[in-house]
Amino acid sequence: MDKYFRCWPFFTYLGIGIMQSSSLFLLAVIFLISLVQIDGLLRRCYQCRSRGELGSCKDPFTFNATDVDSEPGLTAIPCASGWCGKVIEGGGTYAIDDYDLATQRMCVQRGPDDNMDRCADTIYNYKKVYMCFCQGDLCNGARRLSREGLTLPLMILLPILTAVLFRS
Repeated sequence: MDKYFRCWPFFTYLGIGIMQSSSLFLLAVIFLISLVQIDGLLRRCYQCRSRGELGSCKDPFTFNATDVDSEPGLTAIPCASGWCGKVIEGGGTYAIDDYDLATQRMCVQRGPDDNMDRCADTIYNYKKVYMCFCQGDLCNGARRLSREGLTLPLMILLPILTAVLFRS
């Protein structure tokens, strides 16, 4: 109990009572738990292929898991390896238009040897392509904001914002 009251001057300074500080702590814990991404054992990848302006597989990819059933040519397939990929072929250095640019999203049998997500130029099916690997459920869709990068700033800001709200 003595440990709890050591931080009491800080809460007293902010004008927060014992019940409010307990509520603040509970809110902070619930919020931080909600940031944790829980991936199940089953991971899925988007599977589609588009060429040029035709199709819905091209970037920017605007679909999410709920759109899969309604969009023709787009599926979310189970992926045993857990590694998804995106391949962009065509559109070389001298390309003015993207009429010959083909985008394909798929499950790959295995990821890079170092198990790191990455994008790079490579050779795929005897063609020079730009290929991306990622590990996670439906990760080969649109880029999403990394939750890990938000955790520390939110851990710092949440108590301060809550204290300001409780104070008024």
